[in-house]
Amino acid sequence: MTADITKLVRKNIQKLHPYQSARRIGGQGDTWLNANESPISVPFKARIEYFNRYPECQPNHLISSYADYAGVLDSQILVTRGADEGIELLIKAFCEPGEDAIIYCPPTYDMYAINAKIANIEIKEIPTLKNTWQIDLLNINSNLDRVKLIYICNPNNPTGNIISKKDLKDLLKITLGRSFVVIDEAYIEFSPKNSMVNYLKKFPNLILLRTLSKAFALAGIRCGFTLAQEEVINVLNKVISPYPISTLVTDIAMQSLEKKALENMKNRVLQLNMNRVWLVNELKKNSYVKKIFDSHANYILVEFYMFEKIFQNLWEKGIILRNQNHKNNLKNCLRISIGSNLECVHLVKELKNLSKI
Repeated sequence: MTADITKLVRKNIQKLHPYQSARRIGGQGDTWLNANESPISVPFKARIEYFNRYPECQPNHLISSYADYAGVLDSQILVTRGADEGIELLIKAFCEPGEDAIIYCPPTYDMYAINAKIANIEIKEIPTLKNTWQIDLLNINSNLDRVKLIYICNPNNPTGNIISKKDLKDLLKITLGRSFVVIDEAYIEFSPKNSMVNYLKKFPNLILLRTLSKAFALAGIRCGFTLAQEEVINVLNKVISPYPISTLVTDIAMQSLEKKALENMKNRVLQLNMNRVWLVNELKKNSYVKKIFDSHANYILVEFYMFEKIFQNLWEKGIILRNQNHKNNLKNCLRISIGSNLECVHLVKELKNLSKI
């Protein structure tokens, strides 16, 4: 006996195209430059031995450690499974399906829109300004009707640029009492002076998303943080799952926030920023490179001549990049995560070899 289960699937999910994560796309290689992970691994050892009890829903010691690091109050933090869970929880908590909307400013991280589609929330797509990648304040202001959340990535993924702090402050002013401005600071450790964390006190409609996946080199433990006013955190605690953060995750995350580990993190960031400068200078010498966009993160966006040939040839040689050609105003562009010294040298060498063909 067979049955067609697809007729039981929600209509909006039937139409949904899932997010294509780096691991879902696949590829066989030894130089992974497509997921903005840290190329430098950090060894940790678990300091706990027993796992028969459920963990705390919100581990207090971890919250206090991150609050000290971020410069906020304990009451202003929610610990989540990566920053991704924060994106989802905000939609769950504040958006009425079929009634409310979010604003999404491509080219940017696709999960803002995908989470809205899953929840049956309208998406108002307002692209950033071409070439500068700054937010279109005038267009956003004229489209705020029914908008509860405005998602902005800063530094922006995949373009790598910083959003003007003046524009962000103006946006917070015009949306006060109407909408939340959610700034995803997943890459902020690579440009810490551009964080909006000091404005949490001034703007009750500001929400920040953070993660240990990038600069902290802990993508594998899936640990993130939502920073907001206490009232917002209290609401999110209503909709988060009972035990979102495993005991092991809490243990490793706590270790990563200790003084010595924070010093090591800052040194890794410095090294990767230097690798980025070196890689950009080398790519400028390659005849296939048309344009390299300024970046303040651990990746660069590059426009190539014959980008398909570049992407495929490197893929076949085990150098995996991220194709951005399908995104708004990113024709012929590839995103390149900043790798280790050896990985950057390997990439440049193979690109030189291709230019000889």
